[in-house]
Amino acid sequence: MSRRKIIIDTDPGQDDAVAILLALASPEELDLLAITCVAGNVPLHRTQTNARIVLEAAGRTDVPVYAGCPAPLHRPLVTAEHVHGKTGLDGPELWEPQMPLAEGSAVDAIIDALRSHDPGTVTLCTLGPLTNIAAAFNTAPDIISRVQEVVMMGGAYFEVGNITPAAEFNIYVDPEAAETVFKSGAPITVMPLDVTHKVLATRPRIEAIRALDSRVGRFTAEMLDFFERFDVAKYGSEGGPLHDPCVIAWLLRPELFSGRHVNVEVETRSDLTLGMTVADWWRVTDRTPNALFIGDADADGFFELLTLRLARL
Repeated sequence: MSRRKIIIDTDPGQDDAVAILLALASPEELDLLAITCVAGNVPLHRTQTNARIVLEAAGRTDVPVYAGCPAPLHRPLVTAEHVHGKTGLDGPELWEPQMPLAEGSAVDAIIDALRSHDPGTVTLCTLGPLTNIAAAFNTAPDIISRVQEVVMMGGAYFEVGNITPAAEFNIYVDPEAAETVFKSGAPITVMPLDVTHKVLATRPRIEAIRALDSRVGRFTAEMLDFFERFDVAKYGSEGGPLHDPCVIAWLLRPELFSGRHVNVEVETRSDLTLGMTVADWWRVTDRTPNALFIGDADADGFFELLTLRLARL
């Protein structure tokens, strides 16, 4: 079976970092063409720095990193240092990366990749706000039909919001970008809070990663030590949810997940519910389904996959 070509669009973020590491540890299945960075969890200057730190930690400086949009399409940037810390990767001791940024913009890199590879062979893995993807779709509408799939971490329905009562962070930061992507017609799979809140980095799971006793194992465990504190305090959960690695795990082991193909609309006008993903889970409207909305996961299977793959790095 040929490797699946992917671009990871991201705003690292500890859980973004783990998603990148999982992709790097799966070269038989995934061909990581590039990492494109967007402002989100932390500002752009930190997200593009963090992506390069993660690549250096894994010894994979061959993967190009592009800097993308520094702010949402039409709104001021909202960030999440209260969750991820000042750097976005608080936990391990960080360093200034030596690998350079790739020349050019993330938006152009996305456009060029989709135009240069065969139609239907490049998957966009989105781990942050959808600003870069929407900008690429708006700039070059011809690429939309060339996308194999958009697999995104974003949104919520039954789990409601984590940045407002109604909205999940990635969608809330740039709801207009999210609306553009959901209305694009591209095939979409969504990993919302409904599923990611079931994939918790509990203490035994973190210790199993630390016990790999490798640079990547220690780096990951130290990130998760910091990351879990917010959700444990806020929700009383047993650990922090590994939101973004669900995107990569879906590509590797889709049988770990289940969901429904439903219509998803994004609220862009209401002050009360801005950024809400209105998922027609019960199919009570006649709106055409536009996304596979994942609702459940085998958490033990997920962490077995993650730990085994991280052991390769």
